[in-house]
Amino acid sequence: MRRADRTFVGGDRIGLLEAIDRCGSISRAAREVGISYKTAWDAVDAMNNAAEKPLVHRAVGGVGGGGTMLTEEGKETVRLYRVLQGEHQRFIGRLEGRLGDVGRLYSLLRRVAMRVSARNVFLGKVKEVRKGAVSTEVTIALSGGETLCAVVTNESAGVLGLKPGMEAYAFFKASSVILGKDLHNAKVSARNLLCGTVSRIVHGPVNAEATVVLPGESVLTAIVTEESAKRLLLAKGDHVCALVKASSVILGLDA
Repeated sequence: MRRADRTFVGGDRIGLLEAIDRCGSISRAAREVGISYKTAWDAVDAMNNAAEKPLVHRAVGGVGGGGTMLTEEGKETVRLYRVLQGEHQRFIGRLEGRLGDVGRLYSLLRRVAMRVSARNVFLGKVKEVRKGAVSTEVTIALSGGETLCAVVTNESAGVLGLKPGMEAYAFFKASSVILGKDLHNAKVSARNLLCGTVSRIVHGPVNAEATVVLPGESVLTAIVTEESAKRLLLAKGDHVCALVKASSVILGLDA
């Protein structure tokens, strides 16, 4: 199952959701399906960001910072996927009876499918479209109440046919995010200010990767230098603000 140009849920992710539902813990679920804790959270974050409503809920408190559980939307997604999987298998069986091996066709389709490298992908609705002489300013309302502003060329806006009320995806790279603390009243040139809570940090010799949970449970990923992370004293549970230039936001629509 795909959303825009990336996988929304597949067999591996559904298996992870089912394990979370059984275990009530992301760490135990990750061990059960044979992936790392970080990989499990990355998959959960990607699904929550792409879904209209979060599929996984972080419970506050408890051993290790709280449990993890599927929302009703998550449980329904698992159920629908399993129904679709069964119907798909029956369809392939009938198709192979008429065409023979369809594996080569599937291989071709997978190769031509576009993927994006941007870590941050948010689903929202177009709130406002303001056309200028050269560029168009588009405001996207996210499910949690946050907004993202993107500046695209007038030609791109015309090709996409952007209008208020349309569903759209906003993409931006983790390296395009600037993190800071207490920036609510700061005067900055970046149009987008998204504030949330640091849920985890992965330190490296050069860079650090910070995951920030926004109020609507969407998840933002930022790559900052290790020196900057230390200077900010970034720690799990910190309230931080993420700055993203409107020119760094790329918009996309479902085909």
